[in-house]
Amino acid sequence: MPKQWLILVLSLLIPSVGFSALRVDVTSGISGAIPIAIVPFEGGQGLPTDIASIVDQDLAGTGQFKTLPRADMLEKPGSSATTRFENWRAVKVDHLVVGNIQPLPDGSYKIRFEILDVYKAGKLAGYEVTSKGGTALRYTAHKIADIIYQKLTGLPGYFTSRISYVTTSGTGWNTKYSLVVADQDGFNPRTIATADDVIMSPSWSPDGKKLAYVAFRNGKNEIYVHDVATGQAQRVSARTGINGAPAWSPDGRYLAMTLSYAGSPDIYVHDLQTGESRRLTDSRSIDTEASWAPDGKSLVFTSDRGGRPQLYQVPVTGGAAKRLTFEGKSNQRGVFSPDGKLLAMVHEGNKGYRIAVLNLATGGLSVLSDGPLDESPGFAPNGQAIIYAKAAGNGAELATISVDGRVQRRLSQPGTVREPAWSPTEK
Repeated sequence: MPKQWLILVLSLLIPSVGFSALRVDVTSGISGAIPIAIVPFEGGQGLPTDIASIVDQDLAGTGQFKTLPRADMLEKPGSSATTRFENWRAVKVDHLVVGNIQPLPDGSYKIRFEILDVYKAGKLAGYEVTSKGGTALRYTAHKIADIIYQKLTGLPGYFTSRISYVTTSGTGWNTKYSLVVADQDGFNPRTIATADDVIMSPSWSPDGKKLAYVAFRNGKNEIYVHDVATGQAQRVSARTGINGAPAWSPDGRYLAMTLSYAGSPDIYVHDLQTGESRRLTDSRSIDTEASWAPDGKSLVFTSDRGGRPQLYQVPVTGGAAKRLTFEGKSNQRGVFSPDGKLLAMVHEGNKGYRIAVLNLATGGLSVLSDGPLDESPGFAPNGQAIIYAKAAGNGAELATISVDGRVQRRLSQPGTVREPAWSPTEK
C-alpha cells in the first residue's frame, strides 16, 4: 500500500460517535463586508421554513456580507412600495431584501422578492419564483440566496450545491463508516453508503448526480459509482492490489484512478461506457491522486518520483509528466479550480500540513490554512472557497476557506468527519 494511503487509512481509524447535521460557524470574515438586511418575507409566518432566515444564513456564511439582526430592524416591509429607506440608513444598511409569499391553489407558493439600494432609495432588481411546499422551500431559499449573491458580487452563488463527507460511528472492531451527502450548509444529511471497513475519496460527477468512491470490504479496496438519487451502486474496479483515488473527467465519461495490479501504483483512465482502462503513467514510484484539468486535456497527480510527494501534470493522451511544485517538504492531493487558474493542494512545510493554492500562470504559492493536519481540499462550484478536513480534538472536522485566505468557516459535529467533496451547483 502506498505510504500516502497508509497514513490516510490509519488516520481514519480514529473512533467517533454518531453523526448529526453539521454546525456552520464563521470564524473570520472580510473587513468591510457588505451591510445587508434580509427582511422576513410577508406571508411566511406559519410556514415550516423561514425562507428569509435561510437566505440570511447563506449570505452571512460567506463572510462577504454583514447581515442585520431582526431585532435591530425598525420596520419589516414586504415590498419596495412600503419601504421607508430612512429607517435603513439609520441602521447603516447598504442593501435590503424584501419579499412576500403567496400560497397557490395547488399547494405551491409564489415568492416575490426585491433587492433594494438603501442610499439610492430604489430597486436594483425584482424577481418572482415558484416553489413546492415542504423540503422544496429550503432549496428555493438557497436559490434566492444564489440570485442575491450574484447580483451583488457579480459571481455565481453556490448555495444550491451539496457536499459529501465520510463519518464514523462505534469503536474498535465495531467501527462503522458512512458516506454522507448534505446541503452545503450542513442540513439534510443523508447516508448513501456504509461499510465495516474504510470508505474514502468521494468524487462528484460533473452533473452532481453520482459519486465515485473507494470502499474497503473484506480486506479489499474497490471503486464504486453511486447514483445519489436512486441509491444504485456499480462496482467499476476490483482488481488485485490498489483500486483508489477515483476522479471524474469534465464530460463525465471517464474516471482517472490509481491501480497497482500491473506493479507499482500508476494513474489509469477508465472508460465508463466501454469498461476499458488505459494506463497513463508508468513509473516505479507511487503515482496517485489524479485530478482533471477543467478542459479535460491533462491531469495533475501526486508522485514521489523525485524522492518526496510532489505534483506533476501529464497530458491525457500520455507522455512526459511535468513537475509543478517545488516549495516546501511535499505537496500532494492537487485539485484544479473550476476556471483552471489555481491548483489547491496539501502543502507540507515547517508548520505541518496546510492547504495552499498555486497560481498556475505566475507560479506563486499561497498557504491559506493554519494546519497542522489539514487534508482533502476541494473547490466550491464558483471557485471562491475551498473545503477541507482538519484535525480537531480527538477527531477531525470540516472547514472552508476563501481562496484569498480571508474568510474561514468551521463545519463541525461530534466525532470524526473527513474526506469532503463539494458538488457542482445544481441546474
